[in-house]
Amino acid sequence: MADERARLIVDVLVDAFSDLMAADADAFRTKFRKMAADPFAFYRGSACLFYADMATTEDRWCDERTSRVWIHGDLHAENFGTYMDATGRIVFDVNDFDEAYLGHVSWDLRRFAASFALMSWRKAFSDDVIAELIGVYLGAWLDQVEAFGRSDADRDFALTVHNTEGAVRELIQETATRTRLGLLDRMTVVERYERRFADRARNRRLEEPERDEVLEALERYKATLPPRPWRREVAYEVKDLIGTGGFGIGSAGLPAYNVLLEGYDQALENDVVLSVKQGNVPAPSRIVTDPGIREYFHHEGHRTATSQRALQSHASQFLGHTEIRGTGFVVAELSPYELDLDWDDLTEPADIRPVLEQLGRATAKLHCVGDADSDHALVPFQTEEAVLAMIGGRREEFVDDLVEFAHSYARRTQDDFRLFVDAFRAGAIPGISSSGSEPLAPADR
Repeated sequence: MADERARLIVDVLVDAFSDLMAADADAFRTKFRKMAADPFAFYRGSACLFYADMATTEDRWCDERTSRVWIHGDLHAENFGTYMDATGRIVFDVNDFDEAYLGHVSWDLRRFAASFALMSWRKAFSDDVIAELIGVYLGAWLDQVEAFGRSDADRDFALTVHNTEGAVRELIQETATRTRLGLLDRMTVVERYERRFADRARNRRLEEPERDEVLEALERYKATLPPRPWRREVAYEVKDLIGTGGFGIGSAGLPAYNVLLEGYDQALENDVVLSVKQGNVPAPSRIVTDPGIREYFHHEGHRTATSQRALQSHASQFLGHTEIRGTGFVVAELSPYELDLDWDDLTEPADIRPVLEQLGRATAKLHCVGDADSDHALVPFQTEEAVLAMIGGRREEFVDDLVEFAHSYARRTQDDFRLFVDAFRAGAIPGISSSGSEPLAPADR
């Protein structure tokens, strides 16, 4: 059984990432080494394996409607944080929409719950404490879905400094102290009164043909921006442009560019940095077979931007998409007003409980905002009504079932992690393990 599971893990990873591995094997070797750090890191980087398992897992909590709602796709405990929305509010919400798609609403909840169980083992929480805290999250999700069912306020709902507490409120307050100039100082230099990107190892200056391709793509991107009026006008005059790449666990091997724009005025402190990153194939799409969903999107950049607009009620004015050489790219601002929730100092259940309540509310907003009230036609019904009809009077049964799933899938992930590390060390991942894994020659030691 262990050998069969190990082969499945390798096969799923290779199937999901083979093209990107071929394009940048070094980036994926780095990705897999990061995944080898611990079971939670492995879980974060292996959403494709989670969905391969969901394809063969009976889902009692879906029906015709709740199997086709906007989902985040990779809802783990570290994908929450702050951003500044199009109205200028600093909001606490779900972040990172690279895997967003349409699918079972329970998939998001299962993925989060299992991730929290994995994280909780690192904090030495007992199974009973883990179960109680996951129940808090799911209860808050249900309560907020029910609240949306009683009103039409889902698109106006947001977690801000005025309705949050504890670590979440502190994160919002910390975000408010950050400045655009601070971001620019970290990424750029000023020479002869002009700002440009700093020359660093991860930055790549472009030859003229590639630079022209990206500039042409930026012109196409402008046609995908949301309609005016915007909160603040930008001329979209390009001041500098560099090649870079995806460096996170989820972004390995994805080509990317950074663009420096003239800001809201000619003051150097107001310049804007855009990220232009190749869209990836979302993990849920590998098991969602409805051709109408796939055909709705022009490419993965379009899918990512459309998904984020559906799942955030007031997405950034800079969010859009484009194509380079026929491949889709998502374009977004690199904003100074984005901070991830840091779990390291949250060590006691009493401190974590209010955080999970707020995460549950944020998740409910995520699911309910992208429905018939949004600008996107893929979900032609009210998500909150569909969820409440599906669960009916089985609320306690629903919570108990997902808590049990969280425990069992977290245990499976711990076993999978060991199988993955053994396969990686043994050179059993084609195209990755064989290079860079050989013993050092005596002179290299």
